[in-house]
Amino acid sequence: MSYFPYQGAVTDTDVINENITAGANSVISDIKWLENEINKFKSSEKRKWILTGEAYYEGNQEILERKRWVIGKGGRLEVNDNLPNNKILDNQYAKLVDQKVNYQLGKPITIETENNVYLKKLQDIFNKRFHRTIRSVGQDALNGGVGWLYPFYDENGEFAIKRFPPHEIIPFWKDSEETILDFAIRLYAIKTYEGSKEVVEEKVEVYSVNGVEHYQWFAGHLIRDVAKATSSYITMNNGENEINMNWQRAPLIPFKFNNKEIPLIKRVKSLQDGINIMLSDFENNMQEDARNTMLVLYNYGGQDLGEFRRNLSQYGAVKITRNKDNQGGVETLTVDVNPENYKAILSLFKKALIENGRGYDAKDDRMANNPNQLNIRAMYSEIDLDADGIETEFQASFEELLWFINVHLANTGQGDYEGEYVNIIFNRDILINEMEVVDVLNKSPYLSEETKIAQHPYVKDVLLEMQRNNKERQERLNEFDGYDDHFKSLNVKPGDDDGQE
Repeated sequence: MSYFPYQGAVTDTDVINENITAGANSVISDIKWLENEINKFKSSEKRKWILTGEAYYEGNQEILERKRWVIGKGGRLEVNDNLPNNKILDNQYAKLVDQKVNYQLGKPITIETENNVYLKKLQDIFNKRFHRTIRSVGQDALNGGVGWLYPFYDENGEFAIKRFPPHEIIPFWKDSEETILDFAIRLYAIKTYEGSKEVVEEKVEVYSVNGVEHYQWFAGHLIRDVAKATSSYITMNNGENEINMNWQRAPLIPFKFNNKEIPLIKRVKSLQDGINIMLSDFENNMQEDARNTMLVLYNYGGQDLGEFRRNLSQYGAVKITRNKDNQGGVETLTVDVNPENYKAILSLFKKALIENGRGYDAKDDRMANNPNQLNIRAMYSEIDLDADGIETEFQASFEELLWFINVHLANTGQGDYEGEYVNIIFNRDILINEMEVVDVLNKSPYLSEETKIAQHPYVKDVLLEMQRNNKERQERLNEFDGYDDHFKSLNVKPGDDDGQE
């Protein structure tokens, strides 16, 4: 069985003819249309939020660009560099993203299927390297609303899966629900050298069922890459010559945070900014001492105020002349800083960020003094809401990914597994009362041995654990048979071995 539509080399002419006959993909050959779509995406709100989510996760937040403003001439605001301008960053957003990713994808996925041969092949593909990749895709989904996986064949001809950052991908869908991908544009930058000078080039690739079209992006226009033109996804060698083939579907798989692709940063950005501002303002106010706060001068002349400020900053002292006619002096206008006010506001912001971001507070009072499972579940209720939605989206994405894996297995002679039942289980990294869980499993008469093993908190590989159990059970049976033979030999009557009494 073969899923690939093309069994020969794919040329530019083939692509054009296919576009003309298919009709639906004819837009891909319209360079002007592609240029317009790329320009729209580069300036779109969606891409700005994706880049904002990535920047905030990495710690590049608005507080780092903050300036201190004062009222100047005519009531206009002016930047004042003389005031303290601390830029304190408390990255609670990154903590929230890591918390949610590790909760959902911190542990490797479990694969359930009744075909053990198929299971072994899937486990070889969904290995530790894939686990690292899917965690990165989960992070992309939170920061940008959607992550992308690309199944492909590497330079050694091996089947592989890699991640594309969401700010590089412009998807085009066949349906209004945005569940069936028609084709996609990838816009990305690479560093090259012109002589000894490092330059950045932008590349564009269009992924469709016709293969990959390669372009360069220069000054807002597409220039076709003559060296690559249109390439196939798969190149196979039958011993005599190479065969180029393409997938029947565009090989880009979306992993969505939610069906609207709304990134997490959109929920909590103002709260994260508020935390940074409160901390920065607190330190600014603490530093506004007599050298940089507001001063009131009495009967002081001879210098302009700028000179006076400079001398005060340098020497930390003010020379005052006072006599019966001239009562000179200096007073400060200060605002008392109450740390408790800042502490209360910070606490409110952090709590609101956790609630709006649907995370959990590991320092929750309910976790004190050996909490029971009900208290633990209550603490995790918010993060479970998001996790359930993410799991629904990711299950559909894994179903799409399995289609490409099944095609790969079928076309490389490893078996036809189309229609084979597969269940992907996300093992959430939840805090549990282990003694309570084990006790419930042991006392339940209706659960099978396999289900009990799968739900046991200490078991990581269900199949391996069942094999170990069977091995130990067989060893005990063999040991029992050995004892039985030994006792039988002790009860043998004299003469039984030669038939005499």
